[in-house]
Amino acid sequence: MVFPADLKYTEDHEWLRLSDGNTAYIGITDFAQRELDELVYIEVDSVGESLNKGDVFGTVEAVKTTSELFMPVSGTILEFNPALDEKQGDDPTTVNRDPYGEGWIVKIELSDPSEVEALMDAAAYEATVG
Repeated sequence: MVFPADLKYTEDHEWLRLSDGNTAYIGITDFAQRELDELVYIEVDSVGESLNKGDVFGTVEAVKTTSELFMPVSGTILEFNPALDEKQGDDPTTVNRDPYGEGWIVKIELSDPSEVEALMDAAAYEATVG
């Protein structure tokens, strides 16, 4: 499994990549997508909403289960990846193929950038998932 060093990670298996300014991308880890297996649907109805760290921002549905997606930090959901959106690209398996690249799920504007410091680095996350 891959754990890119430029990302921050949560115990709930989300990752966060800082972008420019106060924006960041959020997705699920390689570990999470392997555990879920083939994704069949991703729902994010929170675009435009301001959410707190730990709030649910969407769900991922796989053949065998559905899992909630949790905000790793507080912020406003700016965009849902159009490649995953059933109204546009409708290809949730993009997350299976490229969880850290084209498979990002949402773009956010951080409301408290200092919260990023509390997230795990790649080594800590790798130790968590074994």
